[in-house]
Amino acid sequence: MSDVVAARIGVIADTSLQRHVLQQALSSNGYNVVLNSDPARLQEDDLITVKADLWLVDLAQTEDSPLVNALLERDSCPVLFGEGHAPERQSEHYPRWERRLFGKLKRLVGDPSRAVGPRLEGLREDTERLSRLELPRTLAGAASIVGQPAPEVWLLAASLGGPEAVKGFLDALPSGLPVGFVYAQHIEANFESALSQVVGRHSEWNVVRSRENDRIRCGEVVVVPISQEMGFDKDGAMLLTGRSWPEPYSPSIDQMMLNLAQQYGGRCGVIAFSGMGSDGSAAAAYVLRQGGRVWTQRAESCVCSSMPDSLREGGYSSLSGDPRELAQALVNHFVQQASQPVAALQRDTL
Repeated sequence: MSDVVAARIGVIADTSLQRHVLQQALSSNGYNVVLNSDPARLQEDDLITVKADLWLVDLAQTEDSPLVNALLERDSCPVLFGEGHAPERQSEHYPRWERRLFGKLKRLVGDPSRAVGPRLEGLREDTERLSRLELPRTLAGAASIVGQPAPEVWLLAASLGGPEAVKGFLDALPSGLPVGFVYAQHIEANFESALSQVVGRHSEWNVVRSRENDRIRCGEVVVVPISQEMGFDKDGAMLLTGRSWPEPYSPSIDQMMLNLAQQYGGRCGVIAFSGMGSDGSAAAAYVLRQGGRVWTQRAESCVCSSMPDSLREGGYSSLSGDPRELAQALVNHFVQQASQPVAALQRDTL
């Protein structure tokens, strides 16, 4: 378990709706809300007893406010003012508002996803091996395609609790499926190499770093780079752009979803595992319009369910399950694909 401590946020807002949305947003992104109050119920002395790393103030009128003046006179922690009315969580404007707010918070008080890297040590020490699903007979002939360019590419997207969930998914998944994966994990860059080693250690899938100008291949999981955006050329080869991911996430799951769906269209899918925030929700509609699929990890099996929850609440997810159930669903997806030409031929001969 990580010893990274979540930043403590004090919230002062003069509407109950704003306080509710801020509470939900801060908590789902890994911050610890130590106070969330109407200014009318606070005295200046109350501020002294609250141990906060940052104050988030959203008031209709801040001029000549004794509370605001008291906060500004104390130099113990930063004060962030007026981030604007928070849209409803299901609103199309919510992801943009959230990115703007949390981009500032991460610069001021740190990134809660720092807790992901230290948790890898527990996975490194874990020796438990779960039983692997069997490759159905209808797909047995596909085993020879391992190492060939993948006809379908699926994105595994995750944040806090993600490595545990993705490892469970890959441990259960048999090799020989006509698919390759890209794995976008919110994590600090210095843990990137450890992530590749730990997540794939018990599976039949080859977990590798990204390769410039090469295709994603069947039987492999390509870890999306932390430091620069990854896209694809017209032939599906990986492109490392040299530019940073759009703030505030590295890698940006939204951007990776857009890049993947633009190239692969109906030959792609997204599985959102355990994670904080709502990264991915802004791009999910585009993935669906392009013919792709969006699946999510079931909430009760997550360390943090905010990321898959946001996709479910937005109506984007067509299937939810724990990591093993998601692996079984993917196997079933390819079994159904393999049977479609036969079914079509039977109909034509009737």
